[in-house]
Amino acid sequence: MEFSTMNYETRNNVGYIHFSRPEGANAVNPAFCKDLKNVMLEIESAMNVRSVAVTAEGKVFCAGGDLKEFNAAGDDLPKVVADMLEDLHDAIYKMNQIPKPFVAGVQGAAGGAGMSLVSAFDLVVSGESAKFTMAYTKVGLTPDGTSSFFLARHIGLRRMLDLTLTNRVLSASEAESWGLVNRVVPDEDISSAASALAQDLADGAPGAAGTAKTVIYRGYESALEEAGNFEAQNIVRAAGTNDGKEGIAAFIERRDPKWTGT
Repeated sequence: MEFSTMNYETRNNVGYIHFSRPEGANAVNPAFCKDLKNVMLEIESAMNVRSVAVTAEGKVFCAGGDLKEFNAAGDDLPKVVADMLEDLHDAIYKMNQIPKPFVAGVQGAAGGAGMSLVSAFDLVVSGESAKFTMAYTKVGLTPDGTSSFFLARHIGLRRMLDLTLTNRVLSASEAESWGLVNRVVPDEDISSAASALAQDLADGAPGAAGTAKTVIYRGYESALEEAGNFEAQNIVRAAGTNDGKEGIAAFIERRDPKWTGT
């Protein structure tokens, strides 16, 4: 499938999404949202993809909503935004449901919907000069992109309110200390670091990382007993697989495991 705002390819069991509209600062517009939704559908059905790395071309990871397109929409803007968010939110819901880890490599800036998108990825590698800002109320709008769900959980309610109401800009080091990103690397290493992390995940026991992702998100939203029961179901299932037995044996025998995906 061809995409107009991003590229997608697979190598060595890793899916690579690369935002490719640098002239528009990889801003979120209807085409971007539709592309993201469609690429998620492709990843969901790709049996050879075990993890995903997401990077961007140009100086900015994602500048947020495409305000030039919004302005040109005139009185049709509410419908444009509604249709766009249906695709964007469907893409994020799908990404969260897919039992494969998504790793983002962020350079330059992530603002508005770009910051919301960053908060929805499972793991985030940031360049040391990257900046993060909500910026919604600065232009008279309110948060979208599921930031009220993911970002608030990553950094806490009070910090979420601070970022949203004051539009303060977080540095990469602040974003790391707040829990928005997992690690900060030199700017020139962003793509390689995100790719290496995704490859490490793909090289592990097939299905283990993806199932662990599902267990963690499910547990975070569940009552204690429900979370415990869901954990038990999944580790019992894993213990009965060849990979589960192989992983334990390899650890005891102090050798590298030989995964078969069974």
